[in-house]
Order: sequence, then C-alpha cells, then structure tokens
Amino acid sequence: MQRTKFLMGGFLILAAVVYLIVSSTQASKEYFMTVDEVKAEGQSVVGKSLRLSGAVIGDTIEYDAQTLTLTFEVAHVPGDNADIEAQGGLALVLNQAVNDPSRQRVKVVYEGVMPDLLRNEAQAIMTGKMEADGIFHANELLLKCPTKYEEAVPEQAAK
Repeated sequence: MQRTKFLMGGFLILAAVVYLIVSSTQASKEYFMTVDEVKAEGQSVVGKSLRLSGAVIGDTIEYDAQTLTLTFEVAHVPGDNADIEAQGGLALVLNQAVNDPSRQRVKVVYEGVMPDLLRNEAQAIMTGKMEADGIFHANELLLKCPTKYEEAVPEQAAK
C-alpha cells in the first residue's frame, strides 16, 4: 500500500512536470518562414509568432523619428543556406532578390530605434506576427549586411 502511494505520487509529479514543459514550449514556439512561405500560407499564419527572413528593399525604407516607427519591405530569399551557397552566396542572392520585381514582398513595421545596418540588400531576420492586413509587425529586428563582411574576409585570411 505504501509503495503504491509512492508510485502514484511520483507519477503525478512526473505528469505535472511533462505538462509544464510541453505547454511552455507550445506557447513560445516560433515558425521560421521565408516570404514565399508566408504568402503561400495566407491567413493561416495570421497572429502566430513567426521568424521571417528577407532582403531589404532600400527605397521602401521610411522612418519616423518622432514615433520611432520604421517601415520597409523585404523580398523573398531562400531559407536554406545550401540553396544560398548554390546560387552564388548571400550577397548575390540578396542583390538578385532586391532587383527582381517578380519576387514576392512583405511590408514590415517595426517600432524602435532605426538600426545602422538597415540598408538596401541587407538580410533582415525579424521576429513578430503577421496581421490580417498582410503587414508583418516585428518586435525584434536583426540585420546582416554581407558586403560589409565579405570585404573583410580577404584581409582576415591574409593575417
């Protein structure tokens, strides 16, 4: 009898721990998607926490310093690094994405200080939510400017 109570108590504690782990993981789950994937999913991604990647289209960048509201558009780039390398590297892929008017695009709104690396052909990796109007509202914005780093590579390799 004592052993049965001990086993039941242990089972209940284990079940509670498993439930807490699963529920907290589900609540913080983010989906990493490309612009094409977001467009293909349509309304099914509205309101979900997403991580979206794309090439910044420089002439769409607008910043309101009074409200700290930044808007810009990103064009589709592949999400797989092997695909990017097969197409000639990140700098070339970003350049092609920005200069191809047939690529799918998503408008992004971000509230905060405008990052120094936000420029044409930068890769933006954003965390946020897609709204029903098709605008991605980012709460985190990371940028990579490949030309800045690729120029430094030969110097670093020579040392």
